[in-house]
Amino acid sequence: MQQDVEITTAPQVAEQGGCCGGGCCGGGAAETAAPAQTQDFAVTGMTCGHCVSSVREELGAIAGVRAVEVELVAGGTSTVRVDADGPLDLAAVRAAVDEAGYTLVD
Repeated sequence: MQQDVEITTAPQVAEQGGCCGGGCCGGGAAETAAPAQTQDFAVTGMTCGHCVSSVREELGAIAGVRAVEVELVAGGTSTVRVDADGPLDLAAVRAAVDEAGYTLVD
């Protein structure tokens, strides 16, 4: 017995509200989240994983911050990469790094 198979394209699935019609997997309203903006900062004074955690926690508390990555250079100048919704206020970044106990390099 032969069955007819209907082929549906991705745009058709989206128009129909996703694969199940519920809208959670491609259908419904278009995603409006803007891509993250990445900024790099130089920070001195960090020497270990605890230092990294402190900086991540303080910077992560700034409104709009999505992610914080730290490339630790123990005893040197570490690179801190911050993904945020938009440009960050330098004074807020400096205050967060200071609160963690480290120094933002200009």
